[in-house]
Amino acid sequence: MPRVWTVLEALKVEHTVFALPFAYLGMLLGASSRGAPPTLREVVLVTVALAGARTFAMAANRIVDREIDARNPRTANRALPQGRLRVRDLALVGLGGLGIMLLAAWQLNVLCLALAPLAVAVLAVYPYTKRFTWLSHAILGLADGAAPLGGWMAVTGAIGLEGVLLALAVACWVGGFDLIYACLDADFDRQAGLHSVPARFGVATALHLSTLAHLATLGLLAVVGRLMGLGVLYWLGLAVAAGLFVYEHAIVRPDDLSRVDVAFFTVNGYIAIVVFLATAGALYVPV
Repeated sequence: MPRVWTVLEALKVEHTVFALPFAYLGMLLGASSRGAPPTLREVVLVTVALAGARTFAMAANRIVDREIDARNPRTANRALPQGRLRVRDLALVGLGGLGIMLLAAWQLNVLCLALAPLAVAVLAVYPYTKRFTWLSHAILGLADGAAPLGGWMAVTGAIGLEGVLLALAVACWVGGFDLIYACLDADFDRQAGLHSVPARFGVATALHLSTLAHLATLGLLAVVGRLMGLGVLYWLGLAVAAGLFVYEHAIVRPDDLSRVDVAFFTVNGYIAIVVFLATAGALYVPV
């Protein structure tokens, strides 16, 4: 049992709150476009597919970065650098997650199965990108942006414009908050020869670009709401999300990164939940 908890800690299972609401968001909006709510089977399969994909992605990230993590004071206490887990342990868990993801995609529809290898490739390549490009934040955003598009495809069997716009919104959102989080490692990245926007261009520039990315997120979500004809609850939720973005950027400054964890973990979790609940309300609650 202690080994199980160590694996769960290494995979940061609790961070699924960032991706799962947006996968469900894509699923709900896709189901709305077809005129019928998602079935229980679709909800279960989307959940299983996302959990499997995230398990594979986190395991791959921890394995690929284990030597870097051991040298970074912020991450040196992780399970692999400390020897509390073996590479084989996480590799087996990651391969299990990959198998579950592919099985769920197969059960959903042909399009999900056909595009699953592309999603796997992005997830597998991402951990290496910081070794050669500061665009790694954008690549992480694209990887997570696959969640809502996958939810859309799961119930429609097609790639719709709204699904693509939703994926881009999430890509900007994730890339934006990853820029904030990467500021914590700017000095280490420079010393280790790793690439990131904060290391290459400075913390202040990274925070400015994060603001622009989150403005793009709100703009894209507004376009989705307009195209889908969503009601007042959606727009209220988007206004709340905008307020949370303002708060997130207000508590992180170039000369004070002490509240990055609050911005990254707490505020972004609230944003994901607020947007999902507002969308669900707009679709299914009469106002």
